[in-house]
Amino acid sequence: MGLAASTLTLDDWRNFGHLELAVSPGMTILHGQNAVGKTNVVEALQLLTAGSSFRRPHAAEFVREGATSARAALALTGDGRVVDMAVCVADGRRRFARNGKKCAAADVPQTLMSVLFNPDDLSFVKRGAAWRRDELDGFGRQANRGYGRLSVAYQRAIEQRNHLLKEDRPDLSMLAAWDASVAAGGAALLSARLRLFCRLRGHLVAAYGEIAPGERLTCTYRSSLGAEEELVGLSRDTLAERLADALERTRPESLRRQQTTVGPQRDELAFRIDDRDVRSFGSQGQQRSIVLAWKMAEVRLAHEIVGQAPLLLLDDVMSELDARRRETMTRFVQGGVQTVVTTTNLGYFPQELLTKARVVHVGLSL
Repeated sequence: MGLAASTLTLDDWRNFGHLELAVSPGMTILHGQNAVGKTNVVEALQLLTAGSSFRRPHAAEFVREGATSARAALALTGDGRVVDMAVCVADGRRRFARNGKKCAAADVPQTLMSVLFNPDDLSFVKRGAAWRRDELDGFGRQANRGYGRLSVAYQRAIEQRNHLLKEDRPDLSMLAAWDASVAAGGAALLSARLRLFCRLRGHLVAAYGEIAPGERLTCTYRSSLGAEEELVGLSRDTLAERLADALERTRPESLRRQQTTVGPQRDELAFRIDDRDVRSFGSQGQQRSIVLAWKMAEVRLAHEIVGQAPLLLLDDVMSELDARRRETMTRFVQGGVQTVVTTTNLGYFPQELLTKARVVHVGLSL
């Protein structure tokens, strides 16, 4: 079975002075009106499993007004083990610990991964390409710390090259040196990203078929270095050569635009249903089905990679889904996925599920 969240404790965290929440091994439903702190609980759970928050706040924002520090802790149990994850916030910094020993934020997912689905994700298909790249890379960072190191190293190289491109008279010898760094780092990231994407795609297509049996979804990776089928399977060295050539070829354009115009930071994920581009022609329902299928795919791939299902966090999404998609999500979470969901309306859930779930009324006595 692996580890599962057991008890969440918050002290001076966001709007909570003190909160102790027992998390069900199945489904925990946080029920309450808006602005009572349900999303703050979900955020704390994400921080203690993914090592990051979807809100991307400054550390001081975690501290309750009037307090000088804050602490969130999550006890995880399973397979005869007990693991205590904690994050303390003070002096504008956050510090993570596992069983009392300091650890880096990047190490947190090695204990238990999580998948978050919130209303912002419903724009997954319509938003810019960076949103979809970030979603894929964020999952990759949780699944494999080495993926995170590749992503950070490449981002730093791109930032340095772009900084140089913005100078009035860029040093071309320095630019050539950064080209080499960007080519090596970009090739490493692209290779890892393509492998991850191909694995996730199989689960994505299968999940979409469960949601919309009469429709055929295809998803492709569009790289600035060539067609996906040309790139898959190429060695890092070959990818680095391609990227180096592309950087040299596009140097005049990059100098003019003062930014790097090729590389993994420019790539795109494209969706088609029955051979029609979803961003241009897909209905809102189809776009929401894709993001629902994507989250289901992440849960299944996480289980495949690390050997146990992640913690699934559903923040106020049931109200955004129609009855058919709510039913699909409900069936999915009943398949052995530990889930924490927030809602203002218990009517979105079948009575059978409510009977089995732990329902916590946030804003009242916990």
